Amino acid sequence: MGIAGIVILTILILTSIITMIIIPIETFQEWNNPESWITYPKAAIPIWVNLFLTEKIPEHKILAEPNIETMFNDEINLTSYQFNVNFNYDQFPKDFIYSYLLEYSGSPLIQVSVIRPDGVKLELVSTSLPHSDLKTIHSDRMFSTDAMVKKELVLQEEKFEFEINELSVEDIVFSKTESNKPLKGNYVFLVDFYEINEESKIIDSKLIIGGKAFGIMGTDELRRDLAIGLLWGTPLALFIGLAVSIGSVVMGLVYGIYAGFKGKKTDETMMRFNDVLYALPALPFLIILSVTISNSIFVMTGFLMIFGWVGIAKVARSMSLQIKTRGYVEAATIMGQKDSKMILKHILPQLLPYAFASIAISVPAAITTEAGLSFLGLGDPSFPTWGQILHDANTFGAAARGLWWWIVPPGIMIAITGLAFVFIGNALDSIINPKLKR
Repeated sequence: MGIAGIVILTILILTSIITMIIIPIETFQEWNNPESWITYPKAAIPIWVNLFLTEKIPEHKILAEPNIETMFNDEINLTSYQFNVNFNYDQFPKDFIYSYLLEYSGSPLIQVSVIRPDGVKLELVSTSLPHSDLKTIHSDRMFSTDAMVKKELVLQEEKFEFEINELSVEDIVFSKTESNKPLKGNYVFLVDFYEINEESKIIDSKLIIGGKAFGIMGTDELRRDLAIGLLWGTPLALFIGLAVSIGSVVMGLVYGIYAGFKGKKTDETMMRFNDVLYALPALPFLIILSVTISNSIFVMTGFLMIFGWVGIAKVARSMSLQIKTRGYVEAATIMGQKDSKMILKHILPQLLPYAFASIAISVPAAITTEAGLSFLGLGDPSFPTWGQILHDANTFGAAARGLWWWIVPPGIMIAITGLAFVFIGNALDSIINPKLKR
C-alpha cells in the first residue's frame, strides 16, 4: 500500500514539475480572461471520444501556418494565404472564422474563398480595408455567421444542386448534393490580398474551423482548455495539502509537547484553550472568514492551518506525558538541563514518526476542504484549482447538460491525490504503531 502511494505521489510531483516547465505561466494567469480563450470552442468534448463513436464528431481546428504565395502583375501585388483542411467527419462544423492582423497602407482588397473536395470554388467574402496614407495596423475577424457571407453564397446558387436559402453557411459550404450530410475530403481556404504598388505585411493570419471536440480534456462554457486547468490544479493541490498539513502538524506538536511537559496549571490552561478551538465548527467559520476577510488561496491556507492543529496537539500532549516519565528524561531534569533542550532532544525525536504519518494523513483533508470551499464559491477564482473547476461546472449546469468531462476528471484527481496520501499514511502508521506490528 505504501509503495502504491509513493508511485502515485511521484507521478503527481512529476506532473506538477512538467506543467510548470511546459505550460507558460501567462496561460495560468489568463485563466479568467475571456479574450485569451476566444479562439477555442465552447463546451467541446475531448477529441479521444471519437475513437468510440461510429459517427465522428468534427474536431476544432486552429490553423496558424498557411502556405503563402506572392505574385506581381504590373502594378498589382497579390499575396495569397492557403489553408488546407482535411475534413472527414459525419457532422457539420459549428462555424469557421478567419482572424488576421495586418500592417498596410493604401486600401487593399481582401477576398476569401474555398475550394471544396468536388472542385467547386465558392466566394465567401470580398471587401476592401479603410484607406490609409500611412502605415497602419488593422486587426479583424471574419465569421461564417456574418450576413454578407450568406448573401455572397446565395448569389452563387447555380453552383449547387439543392436549395440553400434555408441552410446555414457551414451547411452550404460543407454539404453534399443532398445537403443533409457533410462532404468529406480536403478543403482549401484561400485568402487573397490585392494591392496597388504596395506590399502589406501580415503579422498574424489564422483560420479556425469550429468543431465540437477539442483537446485531451475538452473545454468548458467559457472556452477554457480544461486540460490546462487540471494540470495546473495538481501543483496547487499539492501546495495546499502539504502546506496545511506540515503547518498544522508542526503547530500541534509544539503546542501539545510543551503543554504535556510543563504540566499542572500551564497544561490545564493550554488544553482548555485547545478544547474551545476543538469545539468550534470549522466549516462554518471558514465560510465566514472567507466572506468577511479574504478568499485568497494563501489566506485560506492559513485558516486551514489554524483549525487543523488542535487534534494533533491532543495526541502530542498525551504522548509527551508518557515520555517525560521515563528515566532518561527524569535524569536530564535532575542534571539541570533546560526545558527547551529536553523537549528538542528527548521528547520531540520520539514523536517524529507520528508527525510524518500525521502529515501524510492530513493532506487529503486539506485538499478536500479547499475543494469544498471553492465548490461553494468561496475559493480564489484567480487560481484554477480542481474545486474551482467543479464550482464553474455547477454554476453552468454541467451535470444537467451531460458535460461529464467538466465534472469527472477534477473529481477523479481529488480522489487519486487523497488516496496516495492515505496509502502512505496508513503504511507509516502500521510501521510506527507497535499495536499494528506483527
